[in-house]
Amino acid sequence: MDIQTIEQGYNQLQAQGQQTTQALQLLGGKLQAAANAGDQQAREWFLDLRELALSFQAEQQQVMALLQSLHAGIATQVQSAQPSYAEAPPAAPAPQPSQGGFLGNLMNSGFAQSVAAGAGFGIGDDLIKEIF
Repeated sequence: MDIQTIEQGYNQLQAQGQQTTQALQLLGGKLQAAANAGDQQAREWFLDLRELALSFQAEQQQVMALLQSLHAGIATQVQSAQPSYAEAPPAAPAPQPSQGGFLGNLMNSGFAQSVAAGAGFGIGDDLIKEIF
């Protein structure tokens, strides 16, 4: 698997999350309008949708926790793979160790930066904020 494939998969996951959010917001808006018009069944369905949005939110938080754990593990792996010059500096100026290779490239990718920043997909958050 290469970095580009990971980036593409992550971007597709974010796009799918946005589509799901929009669909749930549309349904929530319809249910809210019907509930405001006095439809008691729509009110119950609206409350069920709210529970569903909270479930999505909890799931996303678990996914982000997993991705952040993977990110931290990879960061540790990359860091431990680099030579340490703390004890005795090299006699001649030496090039700085690069974070090349798969793990280094992964750590410098947009995916890794998003995960490190805690960027989620926001299905539950957006739905709850927008509708409820």
